[in-house]
Amino acid sequence: MNTLLPTTLVGSYAMPEWLIDRARLAGRFPPRVRALELWRPAPDHLEEAQDDATIMAIHMQERAGIDIVTDGEMRRESYSNRFATALEGVDLDNPGVALDRSGHPNPVPRVTGRIRRRHSVQVRDVEFLRRNTDRRIKITVPGPFTMTQQAQNDFYANEEEMALDYAAAVNEEIRDLFAAGADIVQIDEPYLQARPEKARQYGAKAIDRALQDVDGVTALHVCFGYAAIIHGDRPHGYDYLGELAGTRVDQVSVETAQPKLDPAELAPLRGKHIMVGTIDLNDPAIETPETVAERIRRAMTVVPADKIIVAPDCGFKYVPRNIAFAKMQAMVEGAALVRATL
Repeated sequence: MNTLLPTTLVGSYAMPEWLIDRARLAGRFPPRVRALELWRPAPDHLEEAQDDATIMAIHMQERAGIDIVTDGEMRRESYSNRFATALEGVDLDNPGVALDRSGHPNPVPRVTGRIRRRHSVQVRDVEFLRRNTDRRIKITVPGPFTMTQQAQNDFYANEEEMALDYAAAVNEEIRDLFAAGADIVQIDEPYLQARPEKARQYGAKAIDRALQDVDGVTALHVCFGYAAIIHGDRPHGYDYLGELAGTRVDQVSVETAQPKLDPAELAPLRGKHIMVGTIDLNDPAIETPETVAERIRRAMTVVPADKIIVAPDCGFKYVPRNIAFAKMQAMVEGAALVRATL
């Protein structure tokens, strides 16, 4: 990193009401199959509207002073379904069912054949992002372990075999995303925390297969689920975190603000760069820069400053746009406060 304590988003940014029905989006778990009914523009105007929303998200990040810019994930109904439903081996007409992380059944991709990537899914997203900013850029893809947990397996002998084929598809996509101009590619793996027992069986193996022979900076995101969707008490610690220390990934994104995470939990990851979540998206109150600075300093008691990337906890897509921007500004200003003392 060229900047000490660089700032970035986990991936998503607040989606505008003119683009997507935010009330319907927030009133359900993130869709695992396509949910085109959530979009407000007519189908023949949807891509143009998503492009315009992406330009808005880029502009707001630049205006706030974000160092590593994302596309805000403005083309996705959820972080995972756009990629997961573009793969060969999935019956899109007859979805399956799987339990979400809160234990409720959800429609999911039904795997009826060998998982393979037919074509690149997000290359245009990276090219568009690259054309519209001169800052470092990051793009996110769903992780193989999480996609395995969000599918009904009607083909493979076991989940590990399916996860490794998902990983091969992700690997092909990541290579193309770097070739298209991405500076960082992030794998989203929230279900490593939600299903730690299975994660210990084959999670790290699937991640390393997804990153095999990849030439570029890679990140991995773990979390406790969207605050806007999963209500009630948040866990105060991770069941699956230290296991990532031995994987090929360069950066690990960790929520620390919402769970008030003990910085000691970050110790096993000291060899990685850590995206430290400093914005609590379970609380609509806008943090002061001083609050953000204090959260960064807490992480610095365990992690060297040159290994810290400043980020929010995940779920910005559900936050009202005015609050999202103000929180993002506070995050950038908080990082600047700490940077000035180093």
